[in-house]
Amino acid sequence: MSRATDAPEVEIDLAIIHTAWKRALPSVASVARRAAEAALAQSGKRIGAAELSLVLADDATVQELNARWRGKDAPTNVLAFASEEPPAKGKPVLLGDVVLAYETVAREAREQGKRLADHLRHLVIHGVLHLLGYDHIKPAPARRMEALETRILASLGVADPYRLREELSRG
Repeated sequence: MSRATDAPEVEIDLAIIHTAWKRALPSVASVARRAAEAALAQSGKRIGAAELSLVLADDATVQELNARWRGKDAPTNVLAFASEEPPAKGKPVLLGDVVLAYETVAREAREQGKRLADHLRHLVIHGVLHLLGYDHIKPAPARRMEALETRILASLGVADPYRLREELSRG
């Protein structure tokens, strides 16, 4: 596990474009940044100087992006758009954008009996790992990504978000 001093130099641009985030979670900026920093530091990837964008949006914004870029006309909790720009010599690598939908994230947190801050942490970590090339389409990579998410969340004091799903499937 990486220590904070081993964290890569990554500039995180945070935009809170839906004010419900701040009303529901006054510390939302620090919660989101710290989750992104933890994902970057513990990802197992050599990153170096880089930039990423976190956008705390609403369902309407995410639905529009989801329809335009994924052909799915519905909101979702988090979208990750990895940059396809090759790094310019001497400039930070542009990792991409992670966009979260307030209404969906808040509803899921309520339905799953989770604190909003913890669910946000999980989804920020999930999105950042996507930017770094992790995926969950096939079973083996999905297990690796979930294990990494769980380990990063534990370092932030957050319980395993997949535990309940596993308990229900054993049912």
